Amino acid sequence: MCGIVGYIGQEDTKEILLKGLEKLEYRGYDSAGIAVLNDNGVQYFKEKGRIAKLREVVNENVKATAGIGHTRWATHGVPNRTNAHPHQSKSGRFTIVHNGVIENYQQLKRELLEDVNLLSETDTEVIVQIIDKIVQKGESVEEAFRQTLLQLKGSYAIALLDEQDPDRIYVAKNKSPLLVGVGENFNVVASDAMAMLQVTDQYIELVDKEMVIVTRDSVTIKNLDGKEIERAPFTCELDTSDIEKGTYPHFMLKETDEQPFVIRKIIQEYQDENNTLKLDENIRQAMIDTDRIYIVACGTSYHAGLVGKQFIEKLANIPVEVHVASEFSYNMPLLSQKPLFIFISQSGETADSRAVLVEVKKLGHRALTITNVPGSTLSREADFTLPLYAGPEIAVASTKAYTAQMAVLAILAVDTARTKGIQLSFDPIQELSIVANAMEVLCDQKEEMEQIARDYLATTRNCFFIGRGIDFYVGLEGALKLKEISYIQAEGFAGGELKHGTIALIEEGTPVIALATQESVNLGIRGNVKEVAARGANTCIISMMGLNDAEDRFVIPEVHELMTPLVSVIPLQLIAYYAALHRDCDVDKPRNLAKSVTVE
Repeated sequence: MCGIVGYIGQEDTKEILLKGLEKLEYRGYDSAGIAVLNDNGVQYFKEKGRIAKLREVVNENVKATAGIGHTRWATHGVPNRTNAHPHQSKSGRFTIVHNGVIENYQQLKRELLEDVNLLSETDTEVIVQIIDKIVQKGESVEEAFRQTLLQLKGSYAIALLDEQDPDRIYVAKNKSPLLVGVGENFNVVASDAMAMLQVTDQYIELVDKEMVIVTRDSVTIKNLDGKEIERAPFTCELDTSDIEKGTYPHFMLKETDEQPFVIRKIIQEYQDENNTLKLDENIRQAMIDTDRIYIVACGTSYHAGLVGKQFIEKLANIPVEVHVASEFSYNMPLLSQKPLFIFISQSGETADSRAVLVEVKKLGHRALTITNVPGSTLSREADFTLPLYAGPEIAVASTKAYTAQMAVLAILAVDTARTKGIQLSFDPIQELSIVANAMEVLCDQKEEMEQIARDYLATTRNCFFIGRGIDFYVGLEGALKLKEISYIQAEGFAGGELKHGTIALIEEGTPVIALATQESVNLGIRGNVKEVAARGANTCIISMMGLNDAEDRFVIPEVHELMTPLVSVIPLQLIAYYAALHRDCDVDKPRNLAKSVTVE
């Protein structure tokens, strides 16, 4: 959530900033703004709503070669123009954009800013006002910036302009993601490399509690004690074509269609020409040494973790617990003697998961991150990383990252089983190839998914997903997809739990989507379907070939039943997509949601 861009160089910065913000729209936001600095001072423009609205208020005649921009997702204060970034100090000298949450901003306001009339409700404005006051006492801007940072508690990514110095952008980071991009006679700032991929593919990673002075020709990194730090840039290997929709109307549809190719890419990356799995030996050893694995994740990644638990326990014979990150950090369970933590995050920047990682590292435990962004915070700070190789995922509702997470967890489980000498009754890697083929078949059946969405979800206000065993976990993800983008109240339940309370919610016409892909519970889930049908539910059974009955609405291709979650979720993703489409919802950018959740 939230995004920052900045540019200082030779070109007119206005359009560079606006294009950069457009690349960050996927992160989720409710307002946006830019500030540009030239010899005449700072001019800023901000607006509630989309970047398109911001473009309407930007003065096209303003020319500048330095500037900062921001997309805001409201945390302090309602979404409006006043609370939108950038914010200025009382004197007008300093202009700031900020991601994150300053936890002690109320205290700082009381103790340091009693004589300052704040214009907004944000925690961000407090930062810029404090900097201004310290400078007025005679300190340099750099020293005022440093002193202010030392007083902040919480998370921040900051870019600051000084009206009296158009040759510098002051930058700082703690917990929130931020990069500095380097080029010839220019440098940039970005929350995400893809925002400024239009101008450079060379980026410098920043770590927590660092401040940076960015000019056209230099990048100076210091810690908060004032010590300079040297760090070489890395090459961002994103392809700009990967972050364009092409002929697709929405990123979500494009990313759904990309899933077969992602699975094949994962197999290719994790297997050599001799069909031997390629994993870091240190990861192998960590998996062998542990007596219990703790998977920590949020949202869709949490659902992938539930499936991963089945893979690891059934294939590698290691006990696994799966925890919601936001609960774990405040309510840590009694840990085993030799725990291994696995953090699953599409962005690698999820604040709730990072909070757990920080505590885990304090305790001296090992941690593995599974992420789509290898250079992300969770990746850097964990002991090990397994990349997803899914390519950029732009739509807020995760599709290909979810199936990629399950595929990588399957590979991890298979590799551990083989290392332990466990004989498997089937070849899971070969089965993943079959999964990819089945995904292609399903992606070609969009018309049927659209019709299901019309028949079951056109006018409903709620929907239930039921399943047993591993199907239950897929049902949770199907419900999340539907509620995320169509705003239909949707819930996933274990089929056998219906009779313990939830069946009271079933009334005439209530849609109930049931998954039936597991032979051992096939009769049980079909019994649950009859229970809700007897109460008036409008039932839709999605089954696997070989277990299907004549009454089933849709049948997925047959795959090994342990691998069915990677396949059975495809119809649920497409049903959610078409339900949202026909309700005129913003499919890629649903309300109130952010792609990268960088605040706790």
